[in-house]
Amino acid sequence: MDTSRTISCDEELRHWPTDEAQARAVQDRLRSHVRLDESGPEPGFEGTVVGVDVAYDDERNVVAAAAVALDAHTLSVVDEATAVGRVSFPYVPGLLAFREIPTVLDALAGLARVPDLVVCDGYGLAHPRRFGLASHLGVLTGLPTIGVAKNPFTFRYEPPGPERGTTSPLLDGDEEVGRALRTQKGVKPVFVSVGHRVDLDRACAHTLRLAAAYRLPETTRAADSLCRKALAGA
Repeated sequence: MDTSRTISCDEELRHWPTDEAQARAVQDRLRSHVRLDESGPEPGFEGTVVGVDVAYDDERNVVAAAAVALDAHTLSVVDEATAVGRVSFPYVPGLLAFREIPTVLDALAGLARVPDLVVCDGYGLAHPRRFGLASHLGVLTGLPTIGVAKNPFTFRYEPPGPERGTTSPLLDGDEEVGRALRTQKGVKPVFVSVGHRVDLDRACAHTLRLAAAYRLPETTRAADSLCRKALAGA
């Protein structure tokens, strides 16, 4: 895996694809930059973990993004930012990152501090082309990222045990692309995958710590609420 080249985020945005063929070519080109050889920060580290999420108004062709920073140790909100933009890419399964990333980057740029970890409401390696939103955002920003999704997309899994913290492999054929993680006893699992510069064990540990009281991580819950407010006010 060649990770020696530096990605220019500004350059990528200047040449943002407008059709499926261009987008798939971008995924193929950037996928080799995903770093799978780093463990990432330890759960409860001293720093900030940021949740990002988006909301759409299809009638107006508008997308709102939110970035909410939590103290990684206390889970209290310490910063937040929003951005509103135009949707410039069609809806295509597997290519949703191209609808979301430009506005998400604007929201991240509005934060007063650089995140130590970013949690995306979506997929990383658990993606048909192994390059979902979390991986794409991680490569463009260089930040450690993980994906926590609400459903298993096209992949299969056996339900994990009923207790909080149990997991089972999320599989594409025989390949483990992520894990189903039970964050609350008796509640449907979430689906965790590596994005960039974090391994799967730590991605699951971060998710479990962030989901102390509810099924979804506090980062996702806070970003979801904020981006919906931003969209309503746009």
